[in-house]
Amino acid sequence: MKFGVVVFPGSNCDRDMQDALQNDLNKEVIMLWHKDKDLSAFTTNDCIVLPGGFSYGDYLRCGAIARFSPMMQSVIEFANRGGKVLGVCNGFQILCESGLLPGVLLQNANQQFICKNVFIKNGEGEALKIPIAHGEGRFHADESTLDQLEKNDQVIFRYCTQLGEINEIANPNGAVRNIAGIRNHNNNVYGMMPHPERATSSLLNNIDGKKVFEILNIN
Repeated sequence: MKFGVVVFPGSNCDRDMQDALQNDLNKEVIMLWHKDKDLSAFTTNDCIVLPGGFSYGDYLRCGAIARFSPMMQSVIEFANRGGKVLGVCNGFQILCESGLLPGVLLQNANQQFICKNVFIKNGEGEALKIPIAHGEGRFHADESTLDQLEKNDQVIFRYCTQLGEINEIANPNGAVRNIAGIRNHNNNVYGMMPHPERATSSLLNNIDGKKVFEILNIN
């Protein structure tokens, strides 16, 4: 699987993602500039990544302007053809703004930027320690949308305690139903607020991020 990492003005996790994919996961990576449109080097077996950061300075709303970039138009078409797309943090916000994923990311409940390690889990899986760094990471959707996400098994990660307990104490930003990441109905578009690319190196004494890529089956 080949990866394309989109670089927007204001992206600041694009090189982190490139390093994690290339050096820790041994993947081929192509950096993609936001003003370009060409994705001809990628097949639907590959994956396009929207990294974290502050695309276009987070003006209007996080991800609102990036959604209209030339590259995003190609990414939307790529996803609609079945290609895999992963959005992390600001990338998750862009996916929601573009309509590739439902819901919205609101300002953290405490109205402060949060940067720390948290724990997340997939279903009944183990608790994984993954860093977060965001000011607007509180996932929100109406009850009908949330019920559909639950029914279709589209919630891929929830915030939890180190012991795997899903409760209010483990929720760092007030996200509804402790949701840390979701996927689309076709299971080819994934969005999450925590940063798995910051937890793939043994030098950081944490490689739980590798398990995230395994869970998403994009490794």
